[in-house]
Amino acid sequence: MIEVRDLVKHFGAHRAVDGVSFEARGGQVVSLLGPNGAGKTTIMRILTGLSAPTAGVVRLDGHRVTADSRVVRRRLGYLPEHAALYGEMRVEEYLAYRAALKGVARRGPRIEHVLETCDLVDVRRRIIGQLSKGYRQRVSLAAVLLHDPSVLVLDEPTVGLDPLQIRAIRRLVRTLGRENTVLFSTHILAEAEAVSDRVVILQRGRVALDAPVAEISERTAIGWLEIELLGEAHTALAALDALAAGLEVEQIAYQPAVRLRIRRPRGGIDVEMRAAVSRAVAAAGLDIVGMQVCGASLEDAFADLTGVEGEAA
Repeated sequence: MIEVRDLVKHFGAHRAVDGVSFEARGGQVVSLLGPNGAGKTTIMRILTGLSAPTAGVVRLDGHRVTADSRVVRRRLGYLPEHAALYGEMRVEEYLAYRAALKGVARRGPRIEHVLETCDLVDVRRRIIGQLSKGYRQRVSLAAVLLHDPSVLVLDEPTVGLDPLQIRAIRRLVRTLGRENTVLFSTHILAEAEAVSDRVVILQRGRVALDAPVAEISERTAIGWLEIELLGEAHTALAALDALAAGLEVEQIAYQPAVRLRIRRPRGGIDVEMRAAVSRAVAAAGLDIVGMQVCGASLEDAFADLTGVEGEAA
């Protein structure tokens, strides 16, 4: 588990991280997103013990990163964006070397386990420098897993890979996330949406959104609610207008049933809002035959919260 509480980091007069708090629990993949300068890299360096915070507390599995660094290092697996490898070594030779450096007990079985986990069995005797970039990235990840860490911090693990290699790494990350705490940093929003259980979006050193991927539409103001009902459209419009909740209601279909699109510019379409809409329509004597929250992909939320279109920088 990763716990970040009121984290602050100054670089001179510049406040790179400004009171950030979030959690990543066991069995979760959490993506850390944000444009350039949002604080992602700084937070990851603090989590991995490469930089000290100015203020705040960071814990891994209950141990403070600053005070219990030895314990934390035993529990942490960190894959940097540009992991260094010894290209002249063979795969299993390199893993044996890394296992020895880490003091891994029963190295043979552990090496076999990471070879299988990272789908490297068929290339175990290959020279690393002769492998494709996708396989080299798997070797790097296998080395990270040798000491069986409970917390994984993966910084841009698919950068520079082709689409098939990216899919393979995504599958591997999802598999690792079933038993470990995984903090995953990427600039590809579709990738974060594909592998993550929740996302933390940073903007100017602060948390702009911390939500499960499935709840992005409810947590932001950019999703909308579509309802299909039987009855007169003007009756429904009057009932929703009476809610005085700042709703924007658009009629998008008339037959065979009335369909309305409802937005709330401030607050989004959360559970309470859906319940209020249901009650108002039912009180007006109308029957709801369908209701669905639409829109608000991760890319939509990112653009809305940060003002940056497309990929996270």
